[in-house]
Amino acid sequence: MDPSSKQVYDKLSDLLENLKFGSVTIFVQDGKVVQMEKNEKVRVEKAK
Repeated sequence: MDPSSKQVYDKLSDLLENLKFGSVTIFVQDGKVVQMEKNEKVRVEKAK
């Protein structure tokens, strides 16, 4: 694995590690990952 691939893998792993509800979007340009976005949802329990 080349250094840039390892950097992408490590960052993606970090984004997913604590994600409970949400999504990760990966942007690719010319066959290379150029951007990653994490959208996280926070669930609130209903009041009883």
